[in-house]
Amino acid sequence: MKNLILLFLVLITVSCGPGKEELLGETEWQRETNAMFKDASKSPLKVKDLKNFKGLDFFPFDSMYVVKAKLIRTPDSEWFKMKTTTGDVNEERTYGILKFKLKGKLFQLNLYQGRELMTTEDFKDYLFLPFLDDTNGNSTYPGGRYIDLRIPEGDSILIDFNKAYNPYCAYNEKFSCPIVPRENYLSTEVKAGIKAFKKN
Repeated sequence: MKNLILLFLVLITVSCGPGKEELLGETEWQRETNAMFKDASKSPLKVKDLKNFKGLDFFPFDSMYVVKAKLIRTPDSEWFKMKTTTGDVNEERTYGILKFKLKGKLFQLNLYQGRELMTTEDFKDYLFLPFLDDTNGNSTYPGGRYIDLRIPEGDSILIDFNKAYNPYCAYNEKFSCPIVPRENYLSTEVKAGIKAFKKN
C-alpha cells in the first residue's frame, strides 16, 4: 500500500511538473500565432531565432481597433503586378475600397484579390489587406503589415487591426513578400496587432 501511495505521488509530480510551455498570448489568435511560430515545420523564423523563441510581441488587444467598414466593390478593376521584396511580382486586382472610421477619423484602404489564389479551393474567397501607418519603423515593421479577410455576403466587412501581422520577410529575408502600395497608408498610429520582431 505504501508503495502504491508513493507511485501515485510520483505520477502527480511528473504530470504537474514542467512539460510543454504554456503558449503566450492575450487572445486565441495571439496564442495560435505563437503556436505556429514555435512549430519548426511552419515557422518563418530562422533556426537561430527559433531556438530561443518564447513568443511574438503584441500590442494589448483594443476593441477600438475592431471596425466595421463599408465595402465598395470594384468589379471592373484591372489586374496589375504587385511588386515583392525579392523583385518578383504577384498578379492582383483591387477587389474593392474599404471606408471606415478609426479614432473618429474617416479612412479608406484598397482591398486586394490575388489571381492565383482565387483559383484554389481554400483561398477562392481570400482578400488581402496590406497597410502602412505611423508606427512603421518605430514599434512596428518598417514595411507595413497585413490583415487576412474573406469575401463577405453583404456590403460591409469587419476589420480587426488586432490581427495585423508582419510579412514573413520581417523574420527571414528569403521570403518574397508583397510590398504595401503607398495608397494604403493610414495617417495615424495603429497600435494593434504584432509589433516589430527583435532578432537574436
